Amino acid sequence: MMRMAVWFLAAFLALPAMAQSESPGKLIERVSLDMLKTLQTEGAPKGKKDIMALVEQKVLPHFDFARMTALATGVGWRSATPSQQSLLVEQFRTLLVRTYSTALTRYTNQTLDFQPERKSDDGSKALVRSLLKQPGAPVLTIDYKMATTPGGWKIYDVAIDGVSLVTTYRDSFAEQVRTGGIDGLVKMLTDKNTQLATQDT
Repeated sequence: MMRMAVWFLAAFLALPAMAQSESPGKLIERVSLDMLKTLQTEGAPKGKKDIMALVEQKVLPHFDFARMTALATGVGWRSATPSQQSLLVEQFRTLLVRTYSTALTRYTNQTLDFQPERKSDDGSKALVRSLLKQPGAPVLTIDYKMATTPGGWKIYDVAIDGVSLVTTYRDSFAEQVRTGGIDGLVKMLTDKNTQLATQDT
């Protein structure tokens, strides 16, 4: 399930961010459908390195990695120094980019339906739900949690059939912080990224 979660996250990386006036629901729908169209086009990038280059180019405008990392790290984030926080964001971003890229190489004709967005009372947050349909498999619900920022609407969590990506990482991150502190968590992420990098060669 979480592999599908990161695939669908990657489907949101296709286009640069548009104006703040674009609603979060329309933004999700536009860029997700564009990515599906790109993957269905003959000659579309399929190799891991080509897809990683696409993700690296497009991901930063659309995700609030600092907020995602803080949420995933939990209470340990507050005890981390600014330098440690910077390293955590860098390594967590790298991990997600590599995971998204791997998931995209497994694309096999999924289709999407979108439901109306739901905003918080003050309009600063939104939940955008879509339905991912796959041949021969149950329909999955994908919930994007988004918040307004000076740079527009950005994603800070995704839940697949109610399972939060951030919460899933938080459990393993908390265990690592308990046993090795923040430096141990940074090392764990760095080692994981190094391991994944060797698989790309």
